[in-house]
Amino acid sequence: MLKELWIKNLALVEELRLDPGKGLVVLTGETGAGKSIILQAIHLLAGGRASAEWVRSGAEQATVEAFFEFDPAHAELLQLLHDAGVESPADDAAAELPGELIVKRIISAKGKSRFYLNGSMATAATVGGLVEHLVSVASQHDHQQLLQPRYHLECIDAAGNLLQQRQDFAALYDQWQEVKKRLQQLRAQEQDKEQRRDFLSFQCREIEEIAPEAGEDERLAEQRDRLKYADKLIDLGRKSYAALAEKISPPLAMVRKNLQEMAARDEGVNKLAEDVAGASFVLEDAQMEIIRYLDMLPNDATALDQVTARIDQLQKLKRKYGPTLEEVLAFARQARVELDTLENMEAALAELEAEAARLEAEVTAAAAELSAARRRVADDFAARAGAELSSLALEQSRFAVDLPAGELSRLTRLGWDKPEFVFSANPGEELRPLAKVASGGELSRLMLALKCVLARQDKVESVVFDEVDAGISGQAAESVARKIRQLAGHHQVVCITHLPQIAAGADDHYLVAKRQRDGRTITEIDQLPAPQRPAELARMLAGAAVTDKTMAYATELISRAEEDKKQLAVGQKREQQ
Repeated sequence: MLKELWIKNLALVEELRLDPGKGLVVLTGETGAGKSIILQAIHLLAGGRASAEWVRSGAEQATVEAFFEFDPAHAELLQLLHDAGVESPADDAAAELPGELIVKRIISAKGKSRFYLNGSMATAATVGGLVEHLVSVASQHDHQQLLQPRYHLECIDAAGNLLQQRQDFAALYDQWQEVKKRLQQLRAQEQDKEQRRDFLSFQCREIEEIAPEAGEDERLAEQRDRLKYADKLIDLGRKSYAALAEKISPPLAMVRKNLQEMAARDEGVNKLAEDVAGASFVLEDAQMEIIRYLDMLPNDATALDQVTARIDQLQKLKRKYGPTLEEVLAFARQARVELDTLENMEAALAELEAEAARLEAEVTAAAAELSAARRRVADDFAARAGAELSSLALEQSRFAVDLPAGELSRLTRLGWDKPEFVFSANPGEELRPLAKVASGGELSRLMLALKCVLARQDKVESVVFDEVDAGISGQAAESVARKIRQLAGHHQVVCITHLPQIAAGADDHYLVAKRQRDGRTITEIDQLPAPQRPAELARMLAGAAVTDKTMAYATELISRAEEDKKQLAVGQKREQQ
């Protein structure tokens, strides 16, 4: 239940606090006074889209905050809180204290929003999912939903607690569609299987015949460069060997021998003798390396042609299958895998076709089961809605749910049912779709009737009505007022209204008005004490031309409403017994 709503710097509101109690909470005021800002605040808390333009001029941000109490046995809500990481009452049958939740949204003048749950930041989706379980809103614009068959399906599924079953069906349907998509792709591949297989086989053979190795092109490039300059390398190598063998090694050998004799007579020469000996050995090794290099170096002209031809083969492969040999080899592996798949395509097709057939049978059975459940719900729903309409001055009306037989060809994630509400306001007239026969006032009462049916079904404790009395007057207004009072007997009902008949039954009556302060217009809300309520009802009845008779009638309306609430309370007590 909504215990407190606080709004700051939103539109014309500088700061507004609403502390609704149980039962019927009524908000009245002149047109344009800002009553619908209350509805807008709840819409924002439910994750609705916000605009920087809604921030009061001159303020840096707008804030909307609500404090809710809820039944600690509300399993779905507790699960959502647990998933969001929000502390909640212990899941204990002995727990008697209600759960508490503070929902807050801050809208920056720059257009950004932040959400909070019990002081911790949260996402819009998380907050919206929670608020849906705490408060239900019916605005005057919701009447148009009644003209959309999609809304009719939502009503049926909500009334029958079929939303989870529908969600399970949607998951099965998605699985079926995914298998069908894969099957379609495989069939398309199967049509050009032979052509694709020949092409892949040619590519694999081309790569396998050349048999490239990773890094081979780099090694061959180095070998080609050596072959290209073989004559020059041989000439330089021979000259280097001759210089070492003839001009450097003999004198160096003599120096080494002399130093060894000197070291035998003077130990101080040992280090020098060892260094020269080491250098001599290094030069001897260098001579041997030059010989080995010259022996290894090819000087055959055909070798260069062979290496160049091999490099050309590898370059051709890289141009066709990848910029590097590693990618060429990877392409070959993938092509071989695809070839294997094509070879086994018939078996894969048969397997997928069997799976698709199995899932289609499961989906068809699940759709039929969901449809049967909807048909059971639809009859009961229509009967209950019809009973509600009878109490709303539509005693001669008829209401039904038209639910055509389902067909596999029109199956969607929601099933194959397309229920449509049909209505007749007058005896002797055939049932027809709402969009063709229902007037504005009848739509208002239909919406109220459906809300009453659904409110008894769900666990939402707070229901907000925003001028659902549009197009209603006279006896219909009396009936609507009584129905709202009846609903307020087991729900907290917040009603924004222009009907004095509804306002007369308020348990808490708030007046919303525009006022001037410091040269600026602001919207304020004040709870009316009992003595001031007749004057507000008289204003609603006669505008500025309030007379003693008007005041007397307003007082009478309140008295009648109070007496009616007593009778409703007695009736509800009997129902509970």
